[in-house]
Amino acid sequence: MIDFHFLIKTFWLSIRAIPVTLGITVVSLLLAVVPALIIALVRIKKIKVLSQLGSVYVSFIRGTPVVLQILVIYSLIPSLLNVVIQKTGSSFNVFELNPIIYAFIVFALNSTATLSEVFRSALKTVHKGQMEAALSIGLTKFQAFRRILFPQAFISALPNICNLTVGLIKNTSLAFMMTVKDITAVAKIEAAYGYNYIEAYLDIFVVYLIVCSVVQVLFKFTEKKFEFKGTKKTRASKTEAV
Repeated sequence: MIDFHFLIKTFWLSIRAIPVTLGITVVSLLLAVVPALIIALVRIKKIKVLSQLGSVYVSFIRGTPVVLQILVIYSLIPSLLNVVIQKTGSSFNVFELNPIIYAFIVFALNSTATLSEVFRSALKTVHKGQMEAALSIGLTKFQAFRRILFPQAFISALPNICNLTVGLIKNTSLAFMMTVKDITAVAKIEAAYGYNYIEAYLDIFVVYLIVCSVVQVLFKFTEKKFEFKGTKKTRASKTEAV
C-alpha cells in the first residue's frame, strides 16, 4: 500500500533539492564550454597531435559509463590530492572538501566530450564562404568567428545543447554516489527510514519529469526567439538590397 503522506512529504523535500541538481548542471556546462570549443576547433582544423588527442578524449569519455567515471574520479582524485598535500607539509584535510566539487569535475569532463561534438557539427553547418566573405571585408579571423560563424553555429547547436542539458540533468541523479544531496539522494535518504522506496522513486520520477519538461520548454522558447530575430534580419537585408 502506498503511503500518500510520505509521498507528499518527500515530494516537497525533493523539490527543495532542485537547486543542487540545477547548480551541478549549470556549473558543469559552464566549465565545459571553453575546452569543448577548443577541442571542436582543433578537430575541425585537423591540427596534428592535438586533433588525435581530442578524438581519443571524446571516444574515451563517450565510451565509458558515467557510473565508472564517478567511481574512478571520486576514489582517485581525493587520494592523489591527499598524497600531494601531505608532501607539502600542509595540514589541509582533502577528505573534508564538499563532495559537490567532485560532481562538478565528473560532469564537466563528461559534458566537454559531448559538447565538443555538438559544437563541431554546428560549426560545420556554416558555409566556408562565410569566413572568406568576412576576411574579404577586413575582419580578422577572431572577429569573423565571434560575429558571424559562432552566432549561426549557436542557433544550429541549440536543439543538441537542449538534449545535452536534459541528459545531464538526468545523469546528475548519480551524484548521490558522491554523497551529494541532490533530488535522488534526498528521496533515498527519506525512504531509508521506513523502507518507502516505491514512494521515493515515484517522487524522483515526477520531480525529474517536471524539471526536464521546464528546461525543454525554455530551450524551445529560446530557439523560436533566435529564429524570429534571424527572420527579421533577413527581411531587413532584403529591404535594404531593394
